Amino acid sequence: MDLGLRNKRALVTGSTAGIGFAIAKLLAREGAFVYVNGRTEERVNKAVSEIEGKVDGVAADLTTKEGSEKLFARVKDLDIVVNNLGIFEATPFLEIPDSEWMRFFEANVLSGIRVTRNYLPTMLQKKWGRVIFISSESGLQIPAEMVHYGVTKTAQIAVARGIAESFPASGVTVNSVLVGPTESEGVSTFVEGLASQQGKSKEDIARDFFEHTRPTSLLKRFETPEEVAAMVVFLCSEAAAATTGSAIRVDGGVVKSIV
Repeated sequence: MDLGLRNKRALVTGSTAGIGFAIAKLLAREGAFVYVNGRTEERVNKAVSEIEGKVDGVAADLTTKEGSEKLFARVKDLDIVVNNLGIFEATPFLEIPDSEWMRFFEANVLSGIRVTRNYLPTMLQKKWGRVIFISSESGLQIPAEMVHYGVTKTAQIAVARGIAESFPASGVTVNSVLVGPTESEGVSTFVEGLASQQGKSKEDIARDFFEHTRPTSLLKRFETPEEVAAMVVFLCSEAAAATTGSAIRVDGGVVKSIV
């Protein structure tokens, strides 16, 4: 299936590993020119070297205004923006200070707002564009162990819908993708740490997670970054032109709902 992405210019934020890297890799495979983004030159260069196709890298911390301006100075025009940058951390609600709330909002919400606000006008002029926010099932089912993370993921869904509502019949689609538990770099490190602390195997920790923490999962395993990337890249395609203002679930059935 030709997704119509050849020579489209795409940015995937936070794409040196995990879901972002898988998205960047698949976009490049479909013929898009892809900008990889991360905070350090070392990680960006490594990711670029591992992707086949037309690819470049921009090292910039998009959680800050200064980092965003560095990106904007380097990359002038885009057809596709995938706002993947995000952080997570398990912390009891009463132990989350104001500074952490702000750190999560800057990383998970405001970074995507800044990037979209900068590149959307050109998309609107060309009457073609794709904007995607990588959200989470945690935006619908706020996890008690990381309320601040869940709140920012809910905000992403609202922002994506609001932008889509703002520009109807524009040729630019704006969607959010609700990802379930995924075996990304951060999750793998987290699971390995728990396994070491508890004297269990990674397999035991994963089984416990889906039995007790995410028992509603129908997949009963961690998704792979590639499985998430396949949906994201389809939403970037010509074939997905009728899908906009939507929250697309790639959550392994964790959300207990028929819609």
